[in-house]
Amino acid sequence: MKLPLFQIDAFTDELFKGNPAAVVPLPHWLSDARMQAIAAENNLSETAFFVREADGAFHIRWFSPLTEIDFCGHATLASAFVILEQGLAEAPLTFRAAAVGAIEVLRRDDGLLEMSFPLRAPQPVEQPPQILLDALELAPQQVLRSVQAWFAVYASEAQVRAIAPDLQALKALAPLDVVVTAPGDRQDFVSRYFWPANGGDEDPVTGSIHAGLAPYWAARLGKRSLTALQASARSGLLHCRVEDERVQVAGAAVQYLQGSIDIQP
Repeated sequence: MKLPLFQIDAFTDELFKGNPAAVVPLPHWLSDARMQAIAAENNLSETAFFVREADGAFHIRWFSPLTEIDFCGHATLASAFVILEQGLAEAPLTFRAAAVGAIEVLRRDDGLLEMSFPLRAPQPVEQPPQILLDALELAPQQVLRSVQAWFAVYASEAQVRAIAPDLQALKALAPLDVVVTAPGDRQDFVSRYFWPANGGDEDPVTGSIHAGLAPYWAARLGKRSLTALQASARSGLLHCRVEDERVQVAGAAVQYLQGSIDIQP
């Protein structure tokens, strides 16, 4: 059985930047074990699988090398890019996922693909877990929590770039991941994302966490439209717009490879 495979660099217009995602369009669902094995073999932050439904929407699922993920932005962006570039459908697109419902994707006038996420603003925490503070070493100004991650807020981009957390210790915070963030030098805010319990040491660009980062910084900065830099080694640029109940996250994408995989049916 041959399946198409695409590898897309998301949240960048340059190869070897942004976050690479594998995209596997399916005629029908494979077993969970088979999809997890493919994701582990790809060994990227996420592999996205999707099946087109009768109404034209796409049911999407995301797998890291370790486990299925509830919500992934960069692999959704990569999937939308593949669908549009391969002529599988025309924009706007609708993806459906069990944990977050419908994600609409449109192509903006500037060519960026914009995804509509549920707003998932983090809430302040008065007594954050000591293991988090010890693992980060540098004390944050504030700690917040969302359904996805702990948020550690710092004073400067330089502090965010300098963070070298104890990744083994962060595993104890599972199922939550950890994002560190601060005002940006050139962008409105910057972040880095660590998820050793769910996928890897540091995620290059994490679209989903901007459903929480964007509303936090929108409230703090008093603006609804923001630019964001994920300051990983690969780096990625995100354009965010906060609405009452949704967060629009836009970015570019570029194809690295196209091929096929051979598996037993």
